[in-house]
Amino acid sequence: MNQEIVDSLDSLNTECYDIKDKKNPEHHTFDEVIGHIEDLLMEEEFQSIQQHFLDKYWSMFEPIEENKLEYMDVFNDYNKAIESYIDRSLKKVISNFSMEDFINELNERRSELEGEVFEVLLTFTDFLAFKELILDYRAVSTLEISVQEGKVIDLSSGMTIKSCK
Repeated sequence: MNQEIVDSLDSLNTECYDIKDKKNPEHHTFDEVIGHIEDLLMEEEFQSIQQHFLDKYWSMFEPIEENKLEYMDVFNDYNKAIESYIDRSLKKVISNFSMEDFINELNERRSELEGEVFEVLLTFTDFLAFKELILDYRAVSTLEISVQEGKVIDLSSGMTIKSCK
């Protein structure tokens, strides 16, 4: 008897989900676009575009509150490059795709969205998210350079590991 109840609930849940999708096809389309974007973010071409900007401009950005005018120029160039790549790629798989509509919907749903894909998308729609990406890259790059130049103190010297037995 309990299995019948579980099966009924599963069936009801599936029907409700199907009805919700049929009533609001925009949600289905938005989710479909996000799925394709997740795939695009893994592609070598996207990684290359993003890496190019990070490598080229990380040293220009400083971890201070004030934003220099040149930061906005870099952000706009990044925005154009990433948006163009995503738009071009999505139009190949979604015939009626509109980047403008997608960005509007992304901004409308901003408070309810979380996850890595949305963090990446914010970097080309939100200047502060972009600046944070650049500054995070700067921190890692600065540390790597310091390690290569031997400027980081090796805290492991003089340490020994002993058994507590």
